[in-house]
Amino acid sequence: MSAPITAGEPRGLSPLLREVRAALEDLVFPLALPGSVEAREAATAARAQLNDYILPRLASLDAPLIAVVGGSTGAGKSTLVNTLVGRPVSVTGAVRPTTRQPLLLHHPEDGVWFDDTRVLPTLSRVRIADDDGADPDPDGPAALPARIGQAADANTLLLRPTRSLPAGLALLDAPDVDSIADENRRLAGQLLAAADLWLFVTTANRYADAVPWKLLAEAGRRDVLVAIVLDRVPPGVEEEVRSDLLTLLSAENLGHAPIFVVPETPLVGPAKMLPVGAVEPITRWLQALAADAEGRRDIARRTVGGAMRALAGRIDSIAAAAAQEQAAGDALRAAVDGAYRDALADVLAATEDGRLLRGEVLARWQDFVGTGEFMRGLESRIGRARDRVSAFFTGRPAPAATVAEAIGSGLQTVIVEQAARADEVARRRWRAEQAGTALLAGVPSWRAEDFSTAVAREIRAWQQDLLQLVQAEGADKRFTARMLSFGVNGIAVALMVVVFASTGGLTGGELGIAGASAIAGQKLLEAVFGDDAVRRLTVTARRNLSQRVEGLFRQERISFDRCLDPLAHQTPAETLRVLARQLRTALPGGQQPTTIEDDA
Repeated sequence: MSAPITAGEPRGLSPLLREVRAALEDLVFPLALPGSVEAREAATAARAQLNDYILPRLASLDAPLIAVVGGSTGAGKSTLVNTLVGRPVSVTGAVRPTTRQPLLLHHPEDGVWFDDTRVLPTLSRVRIADDDGADPDPDGPAALPARIGQAADANTLLLRPTRSLPAGLALLDAPDVDSIADENRRLAGQLLAAADLWLFVTTANRYADAVPWKLLAEAGRRDVLVAIVLDRVPPGVEEEVRSDLLTLLSAENLGHAPIFVVPETPLVGPAKMLPVGAVEPITRWLQALAADAEGRRDIARRTVGGAMRALAGRIDSIAAAAAQEQAAGDALRAAVDGAYRDALADVLAATEDGRLLRGEVLARWQDFVGTGEFMRGLESRIGRARDRVSAFFTGRPAPAATVAEAIGSGLQTVIVEQAARADEVARRRWRAEQAGTALLAGVPSWRAEDFSTAVAREIRAWQQDLLQLVQAEGADKRFTARMLSFGVNGIAVALMVVVFASTGGLTGGELGIAGASAIAGQKLLEAVFGDDAVRRLTVTARRNLSQRVEGLFRQERISFDRCLDPLAHQTPAETLRVLARQLRTALPGGQQPTTIEDDA
């Protein structure tokens, strides 16, 4: 048996449990990894137990004990409940499942404990009147469905007072743990997790079934007080079955559990109940528990302490699954980061190694700046060159817009090609991972046309940036005449050429042409602004272009990032591990538990 809990440690249980609850609420396990489904279910179960049992019980250790009557289909749970109460209060019958709504029976004086949502807050309440112990269903259990069955669904807790139960103890008739209905099985597990003690009903020929023992093993880990009702035991096999059952219980840390044997016997009376004598030992045991107030508190302390220790262990398991998801998510995000980082690097390289001054751009630039004689003039005499360029800007050559368009078109092609490559690389890397393959269903196909339109818009905006840079730099009166002489558009185009001018990507005849083109642009800008200003303008223009391309790629990868957003908001694995350790530290052995204020 585990040591009891205490709420008197320095930190206090209430804020710690609120923190645990918040951490569990932020867990969704969005990736398709082995174990993610189980971890998601474990997190849901842990939250439910905190809300349904641990927090309510710690807030009121003196509240009546809740004994859940659970077990397999057809084990006779409802018949047992009816017999213990002394009249038909729970539906019985051959049609399965018979118990569809949980029924909580309590002494009338204990009603105040169950009317609010202190216990099982996710279930709505329907109260069934039981006037002074009189049977409100004179027609027997067959009349119950008409009164309550259609008025409530599986998420409704039926509350029924009955004076035949002692104060201090409530019975909760739960759905079958192996019900054919998924919702009933889930609800049965939730109710068992919210119980102070279990009255587990099985039969002589089904006591070794796997499903009940999965729940009983959980009870052993939680140190729940369990009593076994072995129903329908044929004459002559009682000791054999009891001995075998005790061996199984001992293996699950439940060897101390009392075993009540109900012999196979015909049901009696119109209500089809067990003979009173068959359940008398169970009745005496329950009455003894109810009569001992301090004993009830001890049971509550023991059960809630075991629940919290089990919660700490469950959180450790959940943390391991969260760590796996974090690692998988980090790998998927790194794949997208790498694909678009490489794409950005290649675009920027294309703006620096001369590739964008090939072909059409070179031709338009040469048309713009004129002949080689013009170049030599620029090199020999800046003032004279300014005159020639000025005359050129107002004369025969094509306007600066043709050069800007050619540069924009080439830049657009490079950006679109690199974005397409980044998208393909990211998808290929995600398809190589199980989690990535599943997430790709949420990533729409790449739309080249839409992206190309966005790129063209950003390039035009960048070129407008250059015009504004030139105008701002030339706002000083010293530069006004030069600006008018060369033309704002012409100076902006020259700045574009200088931004892209290099010789790294050119060969042969292109090399000499590009070099001369770069010199022409450089000289023109220096003639207007001077060396330092040209360097500053070039750096600013390159930085602005880089930011705009980065923004385009950031928008393109947003569908990948959105798939991983739930992971970014999920409680980190290390936080869960810390909380599990704090839970264990808050429950030192040997100290006596106290109630905590229900401020959670």
